[in-house]
Amino acid sequence: MADSQRTSEPVNFVHQDEIWKAHVNAEKDSANVWPNKWGFLTEAYKEFERETFKLRSAVRAEPRLHMATQPPPPPDKHIQVGPSPPVPPTTQALIGWRSAHSHLQLEKYGLVHHGRRSFLKNLACLEACAWPITVIHGSRIM
Repeated sequence: MADSQRTSEPVNFVHQDEIWKAHVNAEKDSANVWPNKWGFLTEAYKEFERETFKLRSAVRAEPRLHMATQPPPPPDKHIQVGPSPPVPPTTQALIGWRSAHSHLQLEKYGLVHHGRRSFLKNLACLEACAWPITVIHGSRIM
């Protein structure tokens, strides 16, 4: 942004045009040289496309019944929504008002506990092995 707002330095349009011409000429030269250096890749790619087309046409012959998509079951079969308790009179009481009732909770299978546990505390051989404290805590002595 600071470069675009500089007005004190004069801009040499001829020099910028020469730089642009050099870039265009370099692009043209590389486009002329590319088929000689890398043209073999186009033939390999065309051969790969032909083989892929043959394999795909052989596979697409017949859709398998076990892979056919099944229509989803109606929501009434697997989702049951009970009546809501009365709406609380304050907005503060709105937070969690449905989940406070046991039959309306989102956790169907009980609470999920993801506590922070230490692997090293669960090791039975920790005291028996007599590992150094630096190894246990991962710190280095410098």
